[in-house]
Amino acid sequence: MLPTSDHRHRKLPHFLPTYAIICQNRSVGKAGSTLQLRFDAYLDIETTGLCSFYDEITVIGICLVFEGTNNLVQLVGNEVTRSNLLRTLRRVGTIYTYNGSRFDLPFIDFRLSVNLRQHFRHRDLMHDCWKNNLYGGFKAVERQLGIPRRLRGIGGEEAVMLWWRYQMDHDKKALDLLLEYNKEDVLNLRTLRGKLERFGCGAR
Repeated sequence: MLPTSDHRHRKLPHFLPTYAIICQNRSVGKAGSTLQLRFDAYLDIETTGLCSFYDEITVIGICLVFEGTNNLVQLVGNEVTRSNLLRTLRRVGTIYTYNGSRFDLPFIDFRLSVNLRQHFRHRDLMHDCWKNNLYGGFKAVERQLGIPRRLRGIGGEEAVMLWWRYQMDHDKKALDLLLEYNKEDVLNLRTLRGKLERFGCGAR
């Protein structure tokens, strides 16, 4: 994996102890049994290009949602590992993506040797959009549905350039902007799902 500097998001280590406490304190049935919490996960990746054979995953953004609470986890650079990803998703029931069937999940499978569709339910919201005559990329659908985005003029190509600016020039502002872009992608997936549910398309 591509190296990172000391500028890292430490969301994962900070979040997991709280996550474990939630799981330990919720039990059902026989004594000692534990309720298997089923978080929803909204997932989006950033890469150095479109070819999983040549390119690397630079960021995996995941928003974990349970009972109205949101927790954002961003794995960056050397933090993008199979073990970190599965540890983050260990209580997840369903993963939501946009075009994840064709891009995010196969890319993760090739680079990290983990087929998430074998471990979790997966819902590709792009297919639900098609059922509602909403076509185009994620940002085109956002515009059609009036989903706001603070960062404008940034897409996949710009995300690649931001990563290389960070790697080559140690530009931490470029990394911050890339992570903010990824964060908006991930959080807007949840907003998109909510709008689709109001259409009654069954994106639950």
